[in-house]
Amino acid sequence: MTKAPIHPLETVLEQRIAIIDGAMGTTIRTYGMTEADIRGERFKGAKKDLLNNGDLFSLTQPAMIGDIHRRFLEAGADLIETNTFGATSITQSEFFVDDPREHGGRKDPEFYQKILDDPALSALAWEINEQSARQCREWADRVGSATGRQRFVAGAIGPLTVSLSNSPDADDPGFRVVTFDQVKTAYREQVRGLMAGGSDLLLVETIFDSLNAKAALVAIREVFDEDGKELPVMISAAVGRGGETLISAQTTEAFWNAVKHVKPLSVGLNCSLGPDLMYPFLSELAEKADVAISCYPNAGLPNPLSETGFDLGPEDMARFLGRFAEDGLINIAGGCCGNTPEHIAAIARALEGVAPRVLGRVEVAA
Repeated sequence: MTKAPIHPLETVLEQRIAIIDGAMGTTIRTYGMTEADIRGERFKGAKKDLLNNGDLFSLTQPAMIGDIHRRFLEAGADLIETNTFGATSITQSEFFVDDPREHGGRKDPEFYQKILDDPALSALAWEINEQSARQCREWADRVGSATGRQRFVAGAIGPLTVSLSNSPDADDPGFRVVTFDQVKTAYREQVRGLMAGGSDLLLVETIFDSLNAKAALVAIREVFDEDGKELPVMISAAVGRGGETLISAQTTEAFWNAVKHVKPLSVGLNCSLGPDLMYPFLSELAEKADVAISCYPNAGLPNPLSETGFDLGPEDMARFLGRFAEDGLINIAGGCCGNTPEHIAAIARALEGVAPRVLGRVEVAA
């Protein structure tokens, strides 16, 4: 059997803690964009508000998205994520298709089959993924060449706006709005777009529902097998105060057991809790998993009076992530909601020269 070549990022992870970027949505907020800005000419006639559909900025404000990528890279990020958290036909339908519940109907598998069969939504999802990956690729290569340090594009795959694990109808606990195959189909479209745009790896992130994530991972495997090309896969869950995934309620250890067969490049935690509350669950994951550990928490709790919408500033995040690193818990570090390029720069400075968690065995502080 021929051994698969080592990915360049794996070499980086053996040498130091890699830095992943911060929050696209939070940073977009600092640019003061309006509804008119996200619509542009192309979506001028859209019937629903689009400002919360940040993925569309990759199509209507590519210069801004590129500037954000540049700033995160110059702040020290080794990995930058594509602006595709909601870039599936299922999620995009929330902004472009009338909600049947407003007319006495309901969202169900029949409704979502029409979404998946809609060529316009499918084309839009493909375009967002492919273009966003290309934008990331351009800036990763540009900054990498200028600094002599390779940078990597992570194709971001979000959790969707629907759940395979839970019923939205308290009177019908067996009801699901979508099927596993429908979710898998939506993810297959996204994966192919991200790969076509030049992603170095795929990141299944902010996992609230482990079954949704399973559909994404099956979709990735199918695309790899059918297209004859394979990329490293990173997996990152969001957990609540008890340490369980928020919808499927798997403990950290159970979550790892459910996904380790994929042999991911890394597994980790992001979003959800601030870094202080995340520590014990990250520690448990570092103890159980035999792959690289990633951690990019929210900048504390939401605070609408803060410029970023979250409590913690750059030095706060640097202090918390610095402790995680000193305790031997992490190989990849960065920030989720509330983390701007300034936060990432502070984290990168704090972790410079700190040894990464040893891959293949666990070093957890007592």
